This record gives sequence, C-alpha cells and structure tokens, in this order.
Amino acid sequence: MTEHGNTTSSEPPATPRPPERGSGWLMARPFGIPVYVTPSWLVIAVIITLLYQPMVDRTLALGPASYLVAFVFAVLLYVSVLIHELAHSVVARMFGLPVRRITLYMLGGVSEIEREARSPGREFLIAFSGPLLSLVLAAVGFVAYWFVEPQTIVGVLIWQLWVANLLVGVFNLLPGLPLDGGRMVRAAVWGLTRRPAAGTVVAAWGGRVLAVCVVALPVLLALRDGTSPNLFGLLWAVLLASFIWMGAGSALRASRLRERVPTLRARAMAAAAVHVPADTSVAEAQRRMAEAGAGAIVVTDTAGTPTSIVNAAAAAAVPEARRPWVPVSSVARAITRGAVVRAGLEGEDLLDAMRAHPASEYLLVEDDGTAMGVLRTADVEAAFTRR
Repeated sequence: MTEHGNTTSSEPPATPRPPERGSGWLMARPFGIPVYVTPSWLVIAVIITLLYQPMVDRTLALGPASYLVAFVFAVLLYVSVLIHELAHSVVARMFGLPVRRITLYMLGGVSEIEREARSPGREFLIAFSGPLLSLVLAAVGFVAYWFVEPQTIVGVLIWQLWVANLLVGVFNLLPGLPLDGGRMVRAAVWGLTRRPAAGTVVAAWGGRVLAVCVVALPVLLALRDGTSPNLFGLLWAVLLASFIWMGAGSALRASRLRERVPTLRARAMAAAAVHVPADTSVAEAQRRMAEAGAGAIVVTDTAGTPTSIVNAAAAAAVPEARRPWVPVSSVARAITRGAVVRAGLEGEDLLDAMRAHPASEYLLVEDDGTAMGVLRTADVEAAFTRR
C-alpha cells in the first residue's frame, strides 16, 4: 500500500512543521529527499518473514537460514515501495513542487508533497508515476525470472518481487482515495469540471466504496466456498479498509481546507498595532492600544524602527499591580528577518512565507517597508477552522 499526499491539505498550512526526528529513522536522502522508516515497519517485516519462511524452506530446504532469506525479501519489498514513492517525488519536483520527505511505515509508504499541483494534468502524472514504475519493475522481474534457476535463492526472490510489484502497481490503480488511482480519478474530474473539490469528493467516495469492498471480499469468498473467513485475512482486510476509509475522509477534510486558501489575505487578517518605545510600561502600552482601538503592540527603537512584538499572553500574565513598572520590552519577541511579511501576500504565497519561518506573530509591512500591523499565526489557523 502506498500513497502520496500534500501536507498542506491535511493540516492548517500555517501550522509549524513537526520535528523530523519524530518521523522515524532517517535512512537515506536519495535525490536530496529524506527517507524515514517508522518503527511500525519492523512489525510488518516480522510478519512477512514468518509468513514467507515456510514457502522458502519448502522450495530451498535451507533450514533456519530460510528465515534470513524471508527477511531479505521483506527488505527488498520495501525497497520497491521506496522506488514507487521516489517516482511520485521526483515527478513532483520536476513540476516545481517541494517534497518534505518520504516515510515508510507498516502499510507501505507516503510521499509528503507540500503543495498541490497547479493543473489536473500534472496531478495525474504525479499520481500515475508510482504505479507505472511498479508495473515496470514487475515486467523487468518477470523477464529476469526466465534467466535464473527457479529453485535458487535468487530465483525465489525475483519471483516474489515481480509478483509483489505487480500487486502494488495494480492495487494502487484502484479508483479511490487515498490510493494513486483515486488521485488519478480526482485529476480527471478536476479536468472535466474545472473544480478540484469536485474531483476530491468523487475520488474520496470511491475510496469509501473500495474500503467496504475490501472487507466484504474475504467474507463473500468464504460464503461462496461454504467455509468460515480466515481470521488473519479478515483482520488484515479490516486494517487495510480502515486505512482507506480514514484516508478518504482526510482527503475530504483537506479539500475543504484547500478551498479556503485563496481567501486568505494578510492585510485583512492583520491586527492594527500601536508603536511604543522599549521603555514604555506594559500598563501604558495597553492603555495606548485600547485608546487607539488597536489589537497589537509593536516595540520600536529610538529611531522609531520596529524591533519586537509584544506577546499578548505574556503581557496578560504580568500581575496587574506590576504592569506600570514592567517595560514592554520584557514581554516582547524580537522581530527576525523571517518574521517580516509583506501585507499584500495572499493565499498560497502567504502560507509559503509563514511555513518558511514559523512564528507566532509576524510584522506586516507595505512594499515600501512601512509597518502596517501584526499578523498572528493563531488568526490564520482560525481561518481554516471557521465554518
């Protein structure tokens, strides 16, 4: 199971990124793209090894060494998944889309592409590249299998790998999100209707129908044969279906967030600010802010240049009796270069600027450098949660 995703679709884009160390173990950086493996991969590697070992032993009679061969297959299988994800990521980069990382986990892998493709054609090509490469690997493995001795370690591994890549390629072409086939459906509907959201709705409901079919299939096959469903197979089907159902739901929520992106305007969300010298007391600064009907306080140097922004929570935490004696500079955060944002930024350009330099507040400036207000990250996030 593999997928590729836009992280800007699954969370408020202005939210600072989580630390990469929380993504698992950093294994490599092919093409400069960090590849992480989560601890859950060890679980599936053990399962694959235990399930595959009896077949290896029956074919090769290696004894305990058959466990090692089975584990090598588990590793090679996930190398195939990595290649599948690299196809998504490399094509995305060709279209100028930033790729945060690739993560391999229990059910496969995910390419975290930070922006949505600008056209349905590009979205289709990014989605199709993964299954296409998997099918190419399956074809290469199928041909190679005819040139090796089947009853050897190499022969057994090649046979399993071409079959596994065939299954990965075909399964990911199924028409439902979050699978690649679902993204291809989304791109097709987007192209026909000129509405990305319409494509997401169609593909997401396709994913939910697919999830129901995944659970129903082992039950129907058992009923047809007059037997009870295999417990392991049924549990695996439920796990897979849950992943697909949740992925489809996440895509629907992400679509609603994406629709709000073009409506974001830095100037409209900014809080008017009063400018005060660094030695102004918290009480006096708050009085001036209230008198001006402003929503933020900017601290300036002797030349009147903004140097920091008062943090509202920190100022409120100062006991009221002490506010006349505490300077605002002690409850303010310095304005770094990244915390200065142009007031005219809108939509994705605004979010890109905020992602590049995560902060709780930003100083908004006009094109000529004049300060016009303060933009708070919390206000941008609130724009995504308002109904």
